[in-house]
Amino acid sequence: MNPFPSDPAIHLATQTRRHFFSRCALGLGGIALASMLNGRRAFGAEAAPGLPALPNPMAPRASHFAPRAKNIIYLFMAGGPSQLELFDYKPKLIELNGQPIPPSMIEGKRFAFMDSSHGTKLLGTRREFRQHGQSGAWVSDLFPHTAKIVDDITLVHSCAADLFNHAPAKLFMNTGSGQFGRPSMGSWITYGLGSESQDLPGFVVLQSGPRGPRGGAVNWGSGFLPTTFQGVPLRGNGDPILNLKNPEGVSAVRQRQAIDAIRDLNLKRAVETGDAEIHTRIAAYEMASRMQSSAPELIDLRSESEATLKLYGIENDQPSFARNCLLARRLVERGSRFIQLYHANWDSHGGPGENLQSDFEKVCREVDQGQAALVQDLKARGLLKDTLVVWGGEFGRTPMGENRDTTGRNHHIDAFTMWFAGGGTKAGAIVGRTDELGFNPVQDRAHVHDLHATILHLLGLDHKKLTFRFQGRDFRLTDVHGNVLHQLLA
Repeated sequence: MNPFPSDPAIHLATQTRRHFFSRCALGLGGIALASMLNGRRAFGAEAAPGLPALPNPMAPRASHFAPRAKNIIYLFMAGGPSQLELFDYKPKLIELNGQPIPPSMIEGKRFAFMDSSHGTKLLGTRREFRQHGQSGAWVSDLFPHTAKIVDDITLVHSCAADLFNHAPAKLFMNTGSGQFGRPSMGSWITYGLGSESQDLPGFVVLQSGPRGPRGGAVNWGSGFLPTTFQGVPLRGNGDPILNLKNPEGVSAVRQRQAIDAIRDLNLKRAVETGDAEIHTRIAAYEMASRMQSSAPELIDLRSESEATLKLYGIENDQPSFARNCLLARRLVERGSRFIQLYHANWDSHGGPGENLQSDFEKVCREVDQGQAALVQDLKARGLLKDTLVVWGGEFGRTPMGENRDTTGRNHHIDAFTMWFAGGGTKAGAIVGRTDELGFNPVQDRAHVHDLHATILHLLGLDHKKLTFRFQGRDFRLTDVHGNVLHQLLA
């Protein structure tokens, strides 16, 4: 029985929806996604009589002041890479290998897995370090490709965080808070600036390695911001999103009718309730429809030259960090605002799968060529000046060893290394310095809140003005903290 006999638009929508769902015979997830697909109605297109046109929530918006960067590619090394094996060369630590660390240095400090049973002896690196480029930056033999781009990047040795366990530390690095429910940096940025891309999401997440990051989707969630601004995970091969193709036996015309009907139902409900999440749902339908053609085209690398594939080290169609780096460049070219690549596993406590010898060497090989190629490729195409590349994990590693089955290092939040390239950063610069053991910053400490403030600044956003009122309070990515690190700026 039709519950709205006096409303022809609702009657049509109800009948169309009932016929479509019965025809498809899909599961709930398939029905939800199938209803998004196939069609090109843009925002602002004509709806049913009496219903409003809908503006695009991801339309580009003006920044607070002139930006230096337009896009971000964030290379997130999930698990906490050891800066002492990669970038922060400490001859004194090597000299004192095996000696107890001065008790005054660790008094009052907390570590994830270290107490008296593990010991507190210093651990000098076994890697060979050399200086590279005109900057003279120290890079270990684990990163031979990255060593070639040191004059294009800014190394920051004095980064610091607050939380020493993986999941809350990743959340803190991504959202500025260890509490669930806060928006991620990518969400804040797309909320503030929108996206230039009309056919792909403004905030895209790509993953590689043996597993995803601890904490999962909260790391790219939108928190209390409208869910339009959350990150969209894409697969690097096969179907970019499962169930993206048209359901079998459903024509483009019939699917278009269903999408139009559902859109009109949502618009009517939005008018009645004023619920912004209904607008988010409509936006997702429209984007999914456009992605039917744009997403498969994105991951099809046949248009890339052999030289480009060789530069990145891509040899087949299998997912990899290198492949995701190339996809990140292609997303930037297509206007996506924020692309985040997660690669695991950098957790190097020692023991099976986590030692500082073969296991650490393996994960370094997985990322070294791809991340260097990304910077080189962006630069060659004239994209690096407008694209900020960020590299780093949720924290670093201790100067003390952690003795399990094999030697490793514990989590360390007081001093670790990140690097930045392009987007208005100072190429070839080395910012910050740690003490002779690599335990504490002694110059230009760069806290996570400062890094966030600086990233927003490069995008033309004042971190104190990019706010959202929630539960009676104005929230921001940097909370009540953060200072722009002008030492990083060109």
